[in-house]
Amino acid sequence: MIDYGHFIGGKRVAGTSGRKQDVMQPMDGSVRGTVALASQAELRAAVENAKAAQPGWAATNPQRRVRVLMKFLELVAREYDALAEILAREHGKTIADAKGDIQRGLEVVEVCIGAPHMMKGEFTDGAGPGIDVYSMRQPLGVVAGITPFNFPAMIPLWKIAPAIACGNAFILKPSERDPGVPMRIAELFLEAGLPAGILNVVNGDKEVVDAILDDPDIKAIGFVGSTPIAHYIYSRGTAAGKRVQCFGGAKNHMIIMPDADMDQTVDALIGAGYGSAGERCMAISVAVPVGNDTANRLMEKLIPRVESLKVGPSTDSSADF
Repeated sequence: MIDYGHFIGGKRVAGTSGRKQDVMQPMDGSVRGTVALASQAELRAAVENAKAAQPGWAATNPQRRVRVLMKFLELVAREYDALAEILAREHGKTIADAKGDIQRGLEVVEVCIGAPHMMKGEFTDGAGPGIDVYSMRQPLGVVAGITPFNFPAMIPLWKIAPAIACGNAFILKPSERDPGVPMRIAELFLEAGLPAGILNVVNGDKEVVDAILDDPDIKAIGFVGSTPIAHYIYSRGTAAGKRVQCFGGAKNHMIIMPDADMDQTVDALIGAGYGSAGERCMAISVAVPVGNDTANRLMEKLIPRVESLKVGPSTDSSADF
């Protein structure tokens, strides 16, 4: 049994709220471990820790900051299989899908290696009589991310990498359903040279989310999840004067035209419906064939593909989904 606490100040710490939740293994319904659910006081302690560490990190030049990202990429390459195993067991997607989850997060880390160039400001000579104008890009301070169950590597990395490359300290509140990979990511960043306190992971439920939304020292929040919760987080966060970026329900419709490549269409439908254990943001909830002939041709190809799929445990390399 794994006992997940939090990652604060460069080390794993036990929860102190007295509240815990089971971490399930979806492929067989067993309990893999427990995760601590933080209190408002625990979140506040993590923010104080981040707040103390952030000025020194902001004063580190961007070239040195992105060297940490480069080292992190090297360490993840070493840990790739182990991370995919944790992710697959706690989320339920296959190992191959789990590796894709990690890879899509790493691609954002790779982009952030260009931060020394992307963070450059601008200068306008002679904007008015005797007036020059310049702009500078500076870190906000302590920022936070609230990330979902379906992509426990990709979406945290989408939030973490840009924030720390720009000199911020980051508080991550991952899904309490699959905390293993976010915790390990924090350890790998520390090993890569990130100063303690610049990335803290606080596990929890609505209590800690509300604490993040209300904390005066958290200047910005990034969220991915359902539309109702996105509305709640955006409303409460902006009311507290924070910058808030929310991505809500991302399900899609597919319009299938009569001249569509039906093999490609079926591939897209299968990936959307079954990929990532059916938990993809880009899942296609409604497919609309234009005309009866289009619908019939679609079903002729779709039905045998669905019937031939092998759905199995996450660790079964022969399973399609």
